[in-house]
Amino acid sequence: MTRERFISEARACQGQLRRFLASLCGDAALADDIAQEALVRAYVMSDRFVGSFKAWLFRIAYNCFIDNLRRVPPPSVDLNAPEALHVAGKEESDAAFKHEDLKRALSRIPEKERTAIILHYFEDLPVKEIAAIMDIPVGTVKYYLSVGRNHLKEHIRL
Repeated sequence: MTRERFISEARACQGQLRRFLASLCGDAALADDIAQEALVRAYVMSDRFVGSFKAWLFRIAYNCFIDNLRRVPPPSVDLNAPEALHVAGKEESDAAFKHEDLKRALSRIPEKERTAIILHYFEDLPVKEIAAIMDIPVGTVKYYLSVGRNHLKEHIRL
């Protein structure tokens, strides 16, 4: 992969990558650090790239996130951060308020379930790509989505 192509591909999905990481860790600064680390790793390994760039980059970023969890105790997830689970629309403040319970519930479910749900419902990735990113079988992704939805229902006030 050429340097120019890498830059072009990285720019095209950097917003989604940052939002994904901010949603996982709840800290914009930490998400930026992990995204930076992921981009550096991806660039160094770009000669080995094959397939979907976005899925490949998200997998690297997810691995960086997991590595960070192993190095540092997990921070409390603040999904109320402006970068986390950004809801686009005409009246963003109203939309953010409507999704407050969802953000709170997401912060309370296990990391793997949260990851699968964020990638599937917020980043619109198919189950097959999520499996590649998380390095797990497709059936396990489906399990995390199902169990995660059930856990969310338990935490969301109706």
